[in-house]
Amino acid sequence: MKSKTVFFFIALLICHSTFSQSADENKKVIKILSFNIFHGATTQNSYNLDVIAKVIIEADPDFVALQEVDFNTTRNAKHDLAADLGNKTKMVSLFGRSMYFNGGEYGLGILSKYSFSQTRVVNLPGTQGREPRTALEIIAVLPSGDTIAFVCTHLDHQIENDRTAQAKKINEEFTVTGYPSILAGDFNAAPGSQSINILEELWKSTYDKANPEPTYPSSDPGVKIDYVMLYPKDRWKTIKSEVISDSIASDHCAYLVTVELLGK
Repeated sequence: MKSKTVFFFIALLICHSTFSQSADENKKVIKILSFNIFHGATTQNSYNLDVIAKVIIEADPDFVALQEVDFNTTRNAKHDLAADLGNKTKMVSLFGRSMYFNGGEYGLGILSKYSFSQTRVVNLPGTQGREPRTALEIIAVLPSGDTIAFVCTHLDHQIENDRTAQAKKINEEFTVTGYPSILAGDFNAAPGSQSINILEELWKSTYDKANPEPTYPSSDPGVKIDYVMLYPKDRWKTIKSEVISDSIASDHCAYLVTVELLGK
């Protein structure tokens, strides 16, 4: 009788564990990190990707939006920074060119725990002669079977009219895919600015609007310019948002957000 009781108890534990795992998978919780990596230079000009990778590994995100990413440039000894960080963090990597630069290319990167079914780069409008701005998108399938779009971007750092035009283009381009979507990056604009207001017309923000936590500069954060936004608003719930301060890894803080994809 005792052995039967023990067997029954073990069976209950296994059943509970399996049910809990299924419940967690069905909950569709996703962690997103937005990180402007300062072209890998660190604030000490050490070009130490291990410092950057450490921030990512400790955050343990499902998706990472990287800005200021070098590919094959002279200043980074012809390295592919997105691929190198992918190797260090054991994530799938993608680089998207915004412009040719310094013997190579410069732009955006995405890291993901899941493979990509589609990728694309979309050019954003801006004043001629200024740094070109783009948005990099992946389509990925979650373990739950849900397909989502993940978009990384980096808006103009000086001209609000350019940021406004870029925000309008993002709204036009990335809200018609038919998939629940995540938009992350360095938007170079404070909450309440025209460009952020345009994005928030369609996208759900993940920060506390009553008390937005600053993300820049990493040495003494004073303004929020790094974001994660969600579309459509009724398909997402923000569980937690966190600013990760590391004054060496980059001049920006990393912004980590945990969200839940809700049912239709």
